[in-house]
Amino acid sequence: MTGIKDVAHVAGVSTATASRALTGSGAVAAATRARVQDAARVLGYVPHAPAVSLASSRTGTVGVVVPDVNRWFFAAALEGIAHELMEEGLDLTLLNAGVSPGHRGTIFSELVHRGRLDALVTVSFKLNGFELAGLARLGRPVVALGGLVDPGVALPDWYTALQVDDAAAATLAAEHLVELGHRDVAFLGTVPEDVEFQVSTERTRGFERTMARAGVLVPPHRMVEADFTLGGACHRVRALLEGPGPRPTAILAISDEMAMGACMAALSLGLRVPEDLSVIGVDGHPDAARLGLTTVDQTPREQGRRAARLVAETLRGTSEPRRILHRLHLRRRASTAPPP
Repeated sequence: MTGIKDVAHVAGVSTATASRALTGSGAVAAATRARVQDAARVLGYVPHAPAVSLASSRTGTVGVVVPDVNRWFFAAALEGIAHELMEEGLDLTLLNAGVSPGHRGTIFSELVHRGRLDALVTVSFKLNGFELAGLARLGRPVVALGGLVDPGVALPDWYTALQVDDAAAATLAAEHLVELGHRDVAFLGTVPEDVEFQVSTERTRGFERTMARAGVLVPPHRMVEADFTLGGACHRVRALLEGPGPRPTAILAISDEMAMGACMAALSLGLRVPEDLSVIGVDGHPDAARLGLTTVDQTPREQGRRAARLVAETLRGTSEPRRILHRLHLRRRASTAPPP
């Protein structure tokens, strides 16, 4: 049977170095670790899991907390996290905060402490002081994907924030419409109760600032309240398009699902998209490409993969906690054109 001594011999290192390289229990040069891992792979050597855990004080398990596994964005991010963790040889423990009211508090105060986790990924949470204190007691690195972090607050030395600039997302979308020649643009998605993620607040700010730079003061009746659902958006946009006065030439929706609802409303009234009405969304919904929807894509699956890579790098000691902005992409498709 192949043992650690055989791996050390093939890699040309001491048994102790080979053990450290495979268990992560001490400092080993990256090139040496790669050589040892290659030797173990060639020989078919698999470290004994309990021994690795004892040697490194690690379990090889990363916890992932999501608000709701049924929403497409969180599911896409989770898919990316799971894929990358598997590539890194790490296991995943899923914690769904949307199971029941009050479950979120239990997760951050109790459940994350029960699983002997090496690290934690939170997806789209605005962590309050109580929750941050609970994570501090965990004593493990945390990567926060999305959610709100006050730029004026110093990050703890165990906390990495991977964020999307929501104001910039709306700015990209509005600039696209302005470049096409649109000036009468309706904004779909102001949400009064937007206290958790402040997505609506930030995207509203980006839209209004961009239109102001173009010399356009957007009137209140062009700022349409709607939830983040396709059906709710369809109802509100239909009322907007049937209302008195001229129709807008374009609609900017702060989510792709709402943008799809806007397209449905226009088509139900016999309007053509984009000949009569341009529509643009934000997010990168998987149906956006199939439907030809122009969108600002925040690539949630890639965000998940990147968050998992940051976890793995942090555990290896090759990454320092920091605030990172995820890149956005404007996807120009068939739902936008110059105004009629």
